[in-house]
Amino acid sequence: MLADMEGVDRKIIHIDMDAFYASVEQRDHPEWRGKPLAVGHEGSRGVVAAASYEARRYGVRSAMSSTKAKRLCPQLIFTPGRQEVYKQISRSIHEIFHDYTDMIEPLSLDEAFLDVTTNKRGCVWAVDIAKEIKQRIREELQLVASAGVSYNKFLAKIASDYRKPDGLCTIHPDQALAFIEHLPIELFWGIGPVTAKKMHLLGIHNGLLLRSCSLNMLSRHFGKIGALYYDFARGVDLRPVEAVRVRKSIGCEHTLEKDISRRSSVIIELYHVAVELVERVKAKAFEGNTLTLKIKFHDFRQITRSITQTAELRTLDAILPLAKELLKSVAYEEHPIRLIGLSVSNPKREGEEQESGVWEQLSFEFSDWD
Repeated sequence: MLADMEGVDRKIIHIDMDAFYASVEQRDHPEWRGKPLAVGHEGSRGVVAAASYEARRYGVRSAMSSTKAKRLCPQLIFTPGRQEVYKQISRSIHEIFHDYTDMIEPLSLDEAFLDVTTNKRGCVWAVDIAKEIKQRIREELQLVASAGVSYNKFLAKIASDYRKPDGLCTIHPDQALAFIEHLPIELFWGIGPVTAKKMHLLGIHNGLLLRSCSLNMLSRHFGKIGALYYDFARGVDLRPVEAVRVRKSIGCEHTLEKDISRRSSVIIELYHVAVELVERVKAKAFEGNTLTLKIKFHDFRQITRSITQTAELRTLDAILPLAKELLKSVAYEEHPIRLIGLSVSNPKREGEEQESGVWEQLSFEFSDWD
């Protein structure tokens, strides 16, 4: 069925470093190897940025509060993150990538897509390139990566997660539909806990059940992204590997020392975030006209509110009043606030739909699309 489908002649690799931040710390601190380790800040307001595989066996996960992580694993070792070190290692990893192709789309410091359909080594098999890259990362950087190989980004991403850690998985076009049929809906790229719960309520638990849904039904329940789910269930993903990624948003967020619910305190914190956002916008010469407010409550519930203006948002005088306006719709008096964030996103171009952007964070924090 897939043999004549558009795009199946592409060769896409997804490389994902295994427990990247934690693995770097264990590499540089031999005394921590084999022990449960968390990158992040210990304490009542701390959050786990990354966890070693030893820590994950106890249920410790990224974005978990440090207090809960310590409760799950009393012997957990905490270490602050070293972002500049991680960036330098990421650059070294990309130098390896560039020996094979310049068609590289980074998703974060520790993962990227590579289009090796036409490659610098003249390799016929993408899996051979994936093997070489994994081996070089191990030998040159003393780190471990997992790789997924397929004919599109969706399947390559799924494949790289399939046999972690130190995994290598290839999904051939002739195997794709059978593979997707048995894939739990939670493992689909772009389906986080909130969307998965909604799909379960609709009776959708795996790829086969998702494939049985009509495009109309998925669009009705999930909006425009429903069309993406419809294609994914059929092994279709025609999105190219984009070597140059345009920043779609810039933002910052503050995790507070203690939960707050008094209006004066919230306004003061909002002001500080807005000031930092303005500095970031100016430093990057970023142009955008949509402001988004992000609030995380004391119980870790999270909401966002957005507003779009015709003028670009560059100054505190432009951003702060809008932020205060967005805050009016947040019932924080009864639900104390733990985190406040603001971001500015790109203006809507004529004839195009505005796309959600990448949140540039002040501290390590991870989330899915939900």
